[in-house]
Amino acid sequence: MPTVLPPTPLLSAFLLASLILAMTPGPVVQGRASGLASAAGVALGSVCNALAAELGLAALFALSALAFTVVKYAGAAYLMLLGVKALLAAGSVPKPATNFASSALHHIFRDAFTIALFNPTTTLFFALFLPQFLTPAQAAHAPALHALALGGIFVLIAACTDVLYALAAGSVHPWFMRHGGLGRTGKITEGCVYIALGLFAALGPQHFNG
Repeated sequence: MPTVLPPTPLLSAFLLASLILAMTPGPVVQGRASGLASAAGVALGSVCNALAAELGLAALFALSALAFTVVKYAGAAYLMLLGVKALLAAGSVPKPATNFASSALHHIFRDAFTIALFNPTTTLFFALFLPQFLTPAQAAHAPALHALALGGIFVLIAACTDVLYALAAGSVHPWFMRHGGLGRTGKITEGCVYIALGLFAALGPQHFNG
């Protein structure tokens, strides 16, 4: 019976990739209160997206064992495409906005949740990212459960980093504004991580005892 989490090599790669991707500063690097409200909305929307992706994966893998391999390689190509797009965007990273007090906190939470929930890219990301860290045995037995565990860990890591950014917003935001090249560095790091994940999925070990 496969365990809920993947074997240690896959789990370690997943945790490292999730942490690096989550640490890339995003829209929630803003005022402290608004940042916390935005982080909560994004986290809740991401959980719903992850759940939808996992249910879809479970239905897909139930149809054919070949589907797992197809999703793995499609995911590898998609992750490398995200990496290339991030690298190309590194030269034109917009400056963070400076006005975060114009909306009530519940409006910020609502908007962040709505954007995260109805962003098809997020669901696609989970659908193609999470299977890279499932073993064939896990994909064949209760894949939704295994993907749910990984999705929950990813959202938790992302929420923690967003909350830390929000709590430090008073000192971090001015520092971000003074260091214009930081956004570019973050995009380059993000792009490299995506490409490395794609290569890992396409060329890495495919069989574990799990």
